[in-house]
Amino acid sequence: MMEEKELRALVSLLSDEDEEVLSHVEQKIISLGDPVIPYLESEWESNFNPYVQKRIEDLIHHLQYSVLEKKLRAWKEGGAEDLLEGLWLIATYQYPDLEYSKLRKEMEQIYYETWLEMKNDIHPFDQIRILNDVLFGKLKFSANTKNFHAPNNSMLNIVLESHKGNPISLCAVYMLVAQRLKLPVYGVNLPNLFVLTYKSRELQFYINAFNRGLIFYKSDIDNYISHLNLAKMDLFYEPCSNLDIIRRMLRNLIISFEKLGEKEKMEEIKRLVDVITDESDVNY
Repeated sequence: MMEEKELRALVSLLSDEDEEVLSHVEQKIISLGDPVIPYLESEWESNFNPYVQKRIEDLIHHLQYSVLEKKLRAWKEGGAEDLLEGLWLIATYQYPDLEYSKLRKEMEQIYYETWLEMKNDIHPFDQIRILNDVLFGKLKFSANTKNFHAPNNSMLNIVLESHKGNPISLCAVYMLVAQRLKLPVYGVNLPNLFVLTYKSRELQFYINAFNRGLIFYKSDIDNYISHLNLAKMDLFYEPCSNLDIIRRMLRNLIISFEKLGEKEKMEEIKRLVDVITDESDVNY
């Protein structure tokens, strides 16, 4: 790591109008990696040149994005076992200072609220109804139908703050709480709609978290697939992986940024999808 004096001299060159010099300086700063981010943030605060500030902002974003790519790749290669970690990583795209521990603490509080009401010796339907009562009644989680395509619907920290989300973010919250309660609830990758399934050895049914936890059945999925003129596939009925959930959330983000006309963000999210997608993967 450079001495602070050298860093200051390097940042001062960001005001240079020579594109070749500017490119060299930016590459040098990028080569220092994410440890230089706090210093750049400090320089941004003390610099009153809007052009230099914009260049510093771009450098900080570039460095933070590189960190996100590496963490997301490591999450996938590590088995993608912690869904909450994957959701946290997505949220850091927009909120790079967000801490994993904050989300974990908030999810633990939601779990506690449901645990207080839950009974283990009752039918699974009744367990799901209790979970619905807490999440959609007491805590007032609901579908964000007014701003369905807003990027924040894919940011778990905002979903937990506003208690509003899209189908997959509400399903993710629901699933994390249900599994913490040791209920066999998993995501299901339906076309155009993400839902949940309760699947044990004895029983399987489905849950629509976007519709206040409505319970439905395989025959309803049959009808849904038929209306879409699609052939039946196992993935429309069976649990999907955490990796599938994160990929689908990222694809939702691409659509969100496309509708906002933010092409650079679209391309960045597409690259994140590529980081965790193999050629054999099939997603809807």
